[in-house]
Amino acid sequence: MAIQLSDHFTYGRLLRFVLPSIATMLFISAYNVVDGLFVSNFVGKTAFASVNLIFPMLMIVGSFGFMMGTGGTAVVAKTMGEGHMELANRYFSLIVYVTAAVGLLCTLFGYLLMPYAALFLGAQEQMLSDCTLYGRICTLSLPFFMLQNVFQSFFVAAERPHLNFWVMLLAGCLNMLLDAIFILGFHWGLTGAAWATVLSEFTGGIVPLIYFICPNSSKLHLGKTQLYWPILGRTLVNGSSEMIGSISASFLITLYNYQLIKLSGENGVAAYGVIGYVCFIFAAIFIGYSEGCSPIISYHFGAGNNLELRNLFKKSTILTVSTGFIMMIVASFLAVYIARSFVGYDPVLFNITVYGLHVYAIAFSMFGFNIFSSALFTALNNGLISGIISFLRTMVFQIASIFILPMWWGLNGIWYSVVVAEAASLAIALIFLLANRSKYQYF
Repeated sequence: MAIQLSDHFTYGRLLRFVLPSIATMLFISAYNVVDGLFVSNFVGKTAFASVNLIFPMLMIVGSFGFMMGTGGTAVVAKTMGEGHMELANRYFSLIVYVTAAVGLLCTLFGYLLMPYAALFLGAQEQMLSDCTLYGRICTLSLPFFMLQNVFQSFFVAAERPHLNFWVMLLAGCLNMLLDAIFILGFHWGLTGAAWATVLSEFTGGIVPLIYFICPNSSKLHLGKTQLYWPILGRTLVNGSSEMIGSISASFLITLYNYQLIKLSGENGVAAYGVIGYVCFIFAAIFIGYSEGCSPIISYHFGAGNNLELRNLFKKSTILTVSTGFIMMIVASFLAVYIARSFVGYDPVLFNITVYGLHVYAIAFSMFGFNIFSSALFTALNNGLISGIISFLRTMVFQIASIFILPMWWGLNGIWYSVVVAEAASLAIALIFLLANRSKYQYF
């Protein structure tokens, strides 16, 4: 029997509904990790460092699609809960069309400005050449990357989260297959890795677009619309926390790399690249859970069902907190094996990576609840609070930690900065949850 947004959710029903979203995010993380494995082991350390230097800039641009998807889904799902299905489809269509148009503009300007972006990030000599090459090729798929991010959320609102998983499975398998063909078979090096990413993102964006244009059995479809300026405004505000989180994460990687180049050179950037992949995988579980759960919360908020809101909040808190502690233990245990698979060929780099992973593992215990807390307020159509939590977590606390802690502890201060930032973010999230308890009645 199909699970609907209007259902009462037990643990089993909730996990079955959000599992495709979690699996989708995990698979996206996995094929990005495979990219890194191919580049590090078969192209070289400099190319690997270059990819990790320029990739955050591409993610910053692509995060517009993430904002439109999460913010727009909150608006559309709430409208569905209020019983206005035709209007919900008009809003959905507007959000998709605007995202595609912005993506095309980003491709043009991104291609032209890529060398300057690489210089700004500190790339020199071979790294500058590699960053420009990889970045320019990847800008070609920006419209489809943005659409891919938009449809991840809307597949859930359409009660078809499993279709999103299959789309991303197709795109991810294509990426890994093309990595092997282009890098190992054709010996295209970094160019091959970039084209593998472009073609997989094209697939991830165009397949859902075709699905929603063609007649389908879901609750959402693309069709005629008009410029609803207030809806675009609400979408941007609602999704601002997710965009802030995505931009901040990418911006922080840039700051980390800036500090690491000064403290440890190319080895520091490469080590952080490995740690970033692990963080991406673990955070993907919580991001996927929040994406899968948010439309349910928005629907019941729109329907005025406070009992179900309390049920969802309680279960989500238990799931995110317990999973976070499990991740901390797993990451600590696997640190040596992860580092060996990426950079085992360099003893110095290997030791730096292992130590960094052990420290980062502490922060994983807090990841889940912090991510869910921000997503909860987005789902409740309160983008302001969601944005504040996300901004403080990913910008204020981490930036302060990145620059202050190394003054005392050198390179080790870089690794501990995320632990300090997540602890401070947890305190802020709890304050906002308690302050808004009576307004939203989630506990």
